[in-house]
Amino acid sequence: MGSSVTAFVTVVGALAGNAVMWRQIDMKPYNVAVGALLALLFIVFAAGMRMDTGQPKDEETKPLAALRLELDLLEERRILEAASGARSSKDRQHSYRESIPQEIDRLRGETRRYRRVHNFFQWGLFSASVAISVTTAIYDPPQPGKGILIGLGAFVSFTTAITGYFKFRERAFNLQQTADAIEQHVTAYDLAIAPYNQAGETTNLERLAESVESLRVEQRKREQQLEQPHQGQQEVI
Repeated sequence: MGSSVTAFVTVVGALAGNAVMWRQIDMKPYNVAVGALLALLFIVFAAGMRMDTGQPKDEETKPLAALRLELDLLEERRILEAASGARSSKDRQHSYRESIPQEIDRLRGETRRYRRVHNFFQWGLFSASVAISVTTAIYDPPQPGKGILIGLGAFVSFTTAITGYFKFRERAFNLQQTADAIEQHVTAYDLAIAPYNQAGETTNLERLAESVESLRVEQRKREQQLEQPHQGQQEVI
């Protein structure tokens, strides 16, 4: 979606620039740069279309309003079932154990999303840096490539600020680390190895729930640290 919108804005801007600067300056270098940018956006769009979203191919796509309605109905049904009869702690622990794989899939899905965003911006930085060097070598003196250099420099500054503020790589690393740790505990529980080698299953379930919840709390704390300013992060740590 981002590549499509960017391509549309780029084409409109290029057409407007050619119309305004018609027979005033040579727009060929700018048009070449716009063509290269459109080619890069097309590659990004094609790669995004081929990504696996995790949705079954034969599953019917539903509107967002219908999905929200189904979610509200399921939530009401869950509340009514919980009110009709309270389950024992052992049953709740077993249900919690069965829901852990979904939590792992969610964490890894967010990891892949943050990693893709980080890689996209990094490739943009690499491409812009190379384009700046090439443009500087071609246009000496810088006119008429000064406008291209200004645009590329602004893109580099903007991308650097975005990646530095949102910290996509750090977020992906933390999520992946938490997912791996939770999966390690689940595997240890399934294989009945330390620390889940106690005789009673209830004790092992309690210990598994405590470990997973502790990891989730640590993950939320790391997310809060990333959202704090640099000085605030040091104080939290």
